[in-house]
Amino acid sequence: MEMRAKYKELVGTGTYYDWVKQYLTDKGYVIQDNYDTAYTSDPKTWDALATSLEEDTEKIIFTYDGLMEYDVENELQPALAESYDVSDDGLTYTFHIRKGAKWVDQQGRELGEVTADDWVAAMQHMLDSMGGLEYLVEGVIKGASEYIDGTDTDFANVGVKAVDDYTLEYTLEQPTSYFTTMLGYSIFAPMNRAYYESLGGKFGAEYDSADNGTYGTSPENIAYCGPYLVSSMVANNSITFTANPSYWNPDRVQNKTITCKYNDGTDVTKSYNDTLSGEIDGASLNTSTMETAKQDGNFDKYAYVSNTEATTFFDSWNVNRYAFANYNDETKVVSPKDGLEANRAITALRNQNFRLALDFAVDRGSVNAQVTGEELKLNSLRNSYTPATFVKLAEDVTIKIGDEEKTYPAETVYGQIVQDQLDADGYPIKAYDPETPDGSDGYDGWYSVDNCKAYLDKAIEELKDEGVEISADAPIQIDYPCFSTNENYKNMGNAYKQSIEESTGGLVVVNLVSCETQDDWLAAGYTFDNGYGGNFDLCDVSGWGPDYGDPSTYLDTFLPDGAGYMTKMIGLF
Repeated sequence: MEMRAKYKELVGTGTYYDWVKQYLTDKGYVIQDNYDTAYTSDPKTWDALATSLEEDTEKIIFTYDGLMEYDVENELQPALAESYDVSDDGLTYTFHIRKGAKWVDQQGRELGEVTADDWVAAMQHMLDSMGGLEYLVEGVIKGASEYIDGTDTDFANVGVKAVDDYTLEYTLEQPTSYFTTMLGYSIFAPMNRAYYESLGGKFGAEYDSADNGTYGTSPENIAYCGPYLVSSMVANNSITFTANPSYWNPDRVQNKTITCKYNDGTDVTKSYNDTLSGEIDGASLNTSTMETAKQDGNFDKYAYVSNTEATTFFDSWNVNRYAFANYNDETKVVSPKDGLEANRAITALRNQNFRLALDFAVDRGSVNAQVTGEELKLNSLRNSYTPATFVKLAEDVTIKIGDEEKTYPAETVYGQIVQDQLDADGYPIKAYDPETPDGSDGYDGWYSVDNCKAYLDKAIEELKDEGVEISADAPIQIDYPCFSTNENYKNMGNAYKQSIEESTGGLVVVNLVSCETQDDWLAAGYTFDNGYGGNFDLCDVSGWGPDYGDPSTYLDTFLPDGAGYMTKMIGLF
């Protein structure tokens, strides 16, 4: 608690990092220089610019630095750019690249100096590879949209250029207040052009995703300019990161080694037991280990409640289902429904009132309790896709809410505007509560059996006109892929089933479709490339965290026509 209080006091001053190290030392703690943790999935690629999967980026991020990076106080700081200038019209950003930063290979052998061209090459490769995040620069970087859709294949017309070795210039389509907040994200990672080409990498018209050399295929096949090198990797076993001896900012590298140890998730006690044995340095508690920790005396001694992260996980209703077995193996995660029941469910899920009824049907606290326990079941619940306090207005703004013009003063949080719009539209949802610390977190503003029944009654009447009769004898069957060999997820699945069936009075039945492995579970509910691959009616595997400092970082994931990354989670594009 003292550390949290001090963080609030010092945030923004740049002094918390040094204060907390001294504080812990004074308390008798030894700050180790290695960190061991668990991981659940090997990267599919080591190419930071060609992926949108968290399982990839959470490892690759150790291998490079961006132009600017967020520090421990969540403040943007210079990294590989020492400074930058903005033109008076807000359209041109000029970055002054840090001299002396080095590219090295996996063995630490120097490949060359980091230069402005590394970001030019990287931007073209990112747009060529279409890894799933290229849409983030559409409408931001001048000419990026045209290059992506093929109406202008000349990359020279895209708004990024190296003025000289240490001067990088971005030209924007329009003034974008949050542009600098994007710079630490993978889409703005640098890439050494010569090294990429030496491994067969190509650009523009010559680029072929099926035959583009070996860049990114392993930790051996990337160039490094970040704090760590991958010193070893054994698939489904371990990944070890070792401090980069050529890193430009070695004083900020506290951990000299980071070792990630594989956990397939089938044993829900493994992380706790590995922590006790010293295999890893910490673990999240769940219902299977919390009581054990209390009995052992470890709970009172070591446990703490972490802050809710910015990543928002959500339930997805598939309104356009085509897959009834996994796209990558049709013998796995097979729907028990016949064709008639499948079509009835699709028709029902395309009805807005039916989906709203199901949203109000889920007792998310009870679902959460299967992992966190009753005491903390509401702690991480979020009631809006974009966290309520994610941003505040920088100035007074007048917008139309319902039929009225309303002026919001500077410092109004985003969640207040969302709640006012929901109220104006007549939706009985509490997405923002100013009496809570985070506004949208820590309570369930959706679950309501009464609201569920009211919207379900409307849906039943509407669906009659489409030839779908819903009754106790003819309920709608909803498939929910369940990671059944993991006790926590199995219990969560049963909580979903019980909650929905009780709230709807048995008019909706949930089929728990067994997934034997985590890979099967993810294949059913997340790792497919487009909406046609989603093998579910209801899924809760996916979430989204912010890529930059504006609500559009969340909201744009549901843009139509394939532009939104998360539209695949509702069966589209």
